[in-house]
Amino acid sequence: MKPLPVLPSLEISVLPIVLLVMGLCTPGQTEITSLDTSNIDDILNKAGVSLVNFYADWCRFSQMLHPVFEEASNLVREEFPDTSQVVFARVDCDQHSDIAQRYRITKYPTLKLFRNGLMMKREYRGQRSVAAIADFIRQQKVDPVKEIQSLQEVDAVDRSKRNIIGFFEKKDSDNYHTFEKVSNILRDDCVFLAAFGAVSESERFSGDNVIYKPVGESVPDMVYLGSLTNFDLTYAWAQDKCVPLVREITFENGEELTEEGIPFLILFHVKEDAESLEKFQHEVARQLISEKGSINFLHADCEKFRHPLLHIQKTPADCPVIAIDSFRHMYVFPEFKDLLVPGKLRQFVLDLHSGKLHREFHHGPDPTDSTPGQEDTGELASNPPESSFQKLAPSETRYTILSRDRDEL
Repeated sequence: MKPLPVLPSLEISVLPIVLLVMGLCTPGQTEITSLDTSNIDDILNKAGVSLVNFYADWCRFSQMLHPVFEEASNLVREEFPDTSQVVFARVDCDQHSDIAQRYRITKYPTLKLFRNGLMMKREYRGQRSVAAIADFIRQQKVDPVKEIQSLQEVDAVDRSKRNIIGFFEKKDSDNYHTFEKVSNILRDDCVFLAAFGAVSESERFSGDNVIYKPVGESVPDMVYLGSLTNFDLTYAWAQDKCVPLVREITFENGEELTEEGIPFLILFHVKEDAESLEKFQHEVARQLISEKGSINFLHADCEKFRHPLLHIQKTPADCPVIAIDSFRHMYVFPEFKDLLVPGKLRQFVLDLHSGKLHREFHHGPDPTDSTPGQEDTGELASNPPESSFQKLAPSETRYTILSRDRDEL
């Protein structure tokens, strides 16, 4: 028998494929559900957790993932036999391009996580192995709500994290089921705690009660005033509290932020410089709340993101620095102190959307902005630095990246 050829090192496990080819193993009874427009909503809505493989048959990475995904499904099914708990499913994106477009699939294969039909922002980006995928699902099934045994625990919560605490008469209630559903969706963004019965009685003066404890020792609690049986209202309130308007970008979440496909407005600051971050957060909330869907508001550690700073001819010593990365070019806000000039930060973002920032880097100030009487020298401004953060996008050695022609910004 000829020895097997040496296989290239890939993040996707190829062992199941090799064993199948050698005839040393046979696939088990797979539980992969094929989704189409007629069944996708019904199946995903009924499952607590769903992991969906968006693939294309012609994609070699998709072909390599299939046996791994099926084996992981078999393993998980042994632990969670009830399909209302966990579903493994797949979508052939060539056959169902409308579904691929609906879920913004830009690469193959993509593994998206759903909870009760709602797609989670954080998709699966871990190792493509049976053990890793199965372990990921186990983690998703761990109850994110910690039960409080005494109210002293409420006073001792970690105020460096966002905490949402519910006080309920009993666990088996519509109010708590809503709270539990919200906690599962936002488990990566907030710490969820709950107290029941006699432990929570003193906090239930007007019925079941939910509060939010923001980051910071002296920041007052916020009380949820809506109906706890209304999931949409409860989720919207909790999401607003758990997901900050200005998020921190790290090397761990850089890929998923980049993949959202909208430009970054970034404050580079020294980690200990909380004052600059607070000013930036305040002005973003004051000037740019209406732009939330068109640009990501981020802050970054100057030391960790030294390279993007050097790219715009800055160093950590220059921090705090504000810049835009459009995924084509980077543009620097004139001076950090200008942040407090009314409307200046907003205009910087609007100039990105209008193309003015790009034009001025290539051709100098727009004629409408020229000082009266100033002659046009005919000189062209230097080209803006290329994007640094586009390098955090998904690796082409792991996915088949679909072409994404973005308009020039």
